[in-house]
Amino acid sequence: MEMMIGSKVDHLRYGEGMVAELGLTNVTIYFAKGGKMSFARDNDEIEVIENPGDVASTGSVDLKAVEEMITHVLDKYASLSEVVELGERWTGGEMTLTPGRDGLQSKSIPIETFFHKIVMARDRLRVLEQNINSNQKLSDEEKVHLQQYISRIYGSFTTFNILFKNKEDQFSSK
Repeated sequence: MEMMIGSKVDHLRYGEGMVAELGLTNVTIYFAKGGKMSFARDNDEIEVIENPGDVASTGSVDLKAVEEMITHVLDKYASLSEVVELGERWTGGEMTLTPGRDGLQSKSIPIETFFHKIVMARDRLRVLEQNINSNQKLSDEEKVHLQQYISRIYGSFTTFNILFKNKEDQFSSK
């Protein structure tokens, strides 16, 4: 089957995805597990599963359908981040890291930037947790063992709970 914009594809490593762009030699695909990636068009690891009917007949793609497909896939694998609010007292603030040795320069970054990185790490831990729990090759004992590491990471991240506006968004080791 010929690959076209909107085609559903399967990749050996990244699983199902959807073709977003076609170049002369490259193809850009959005994968549920790997995000946006580019490959050579003749890559043997990519198999076209399904082509949208309207693309073949009109040469164009329904962008609303593409958006819905990408949203569905990202949501299914918890790659869409929910809106997590920074505590009001931190809005507009800066975080300054001061070296312990004289003569070295301090570094300041907006708290919002740091907070965003913390939330991204939390979201990625949740995806990792889901992937571990749904992995059919791991035994229950292995899953519990890996889950304990994730729980310890959540526990370490409780230090940053002061930044969250809502308590339900905070880290918990449970």
